[in-house]
Amino acid sequence: MNEIFRLDGKVALVTGGAGGIGQALAIRLSQYGAKVVIASRNQEALTKAAKEMEAATGNPVRTHVVDVTDEASVVELVKNTVAQMGTIDILVNAMGLNIKRDAFDYPMDDWRRILDINVTGTMMVCKHVGQVFKAKKQGKIINLSSVRGIRGKTGGNVGYSATKGAVEMITKCLALEWAPYNIHVNALGPALVITPGTIHIQNNPELAEKYKKDIPLGRLAVPDDIAGACVFLASPASDFITGQTLFIDGGVTAS
Repeated sequence: MNEIFRLDGKVALVTGGAGGIGQALAIRLSQYGAKVVIASRNQEALTKAAKEMEAATGNPVRTHVVDVTDEASVVELVKNTVAQMGTIDILVNAMGLNIKRDAFDYPMDDWRRILDINVTGTMMVCKHVGQVFKAKKQGKIINLSSVRGIRGKTGGNVGYSATKGAVEMITKCLALEWAPYNIHVNALGPALVITPGTIHIQNNPELAEKYKKDIPLGRLAVPDDIAGACVFLASPASDFITGQTLFIDGGVTAS
């Protein structure tokens, strides 16, 4: 029973792993025994993240540059990861973008950009890693959704919420379609998480208090709050779970 959460010998590919939530997930996967590969658009950020992860875990970390909106780049990522690591066992899609705009004036270039990364990017990585999983009839996929995928919110969130609703449906549909191949597809659904991109909220006491009022547990999440759930969905402990979103939201979706 003590081994039910272990990931020893498994290869985990984490897209968006060069910072914020993705890096926290990658660190925890490594600590539980996975051989981790992180991928992102920026090699400098990847190198920095890998050094931090190796210092935190004592384990080596591989890096790959990828543009998830470019299918050729995604194909190259999967091909190179399999060539270097032998296989892929766990995929975590942690990349994401939020562009807040008023719905009356939402620039369509911004709309297409957020959909390209959050929706098309998620699907393309799932598609090509899924082929690796199909061949060996085994694999775990964990997509990054959000409470915004099932609950609307004002404040310019129409684009982001639309993409996370799409990630919800990608997760459910792939779980059904790929179940015969023993491919588990689930998602993580956090509320607001304090990362470098949202640290301004924590640093503004009035704004932080406004967000906390909507969270029954009365605090804002940090990336490590999400990491344990990721390990659970990647591990043998979740072998009879697929098509689900685990909301790590301090109780937001309970009401």
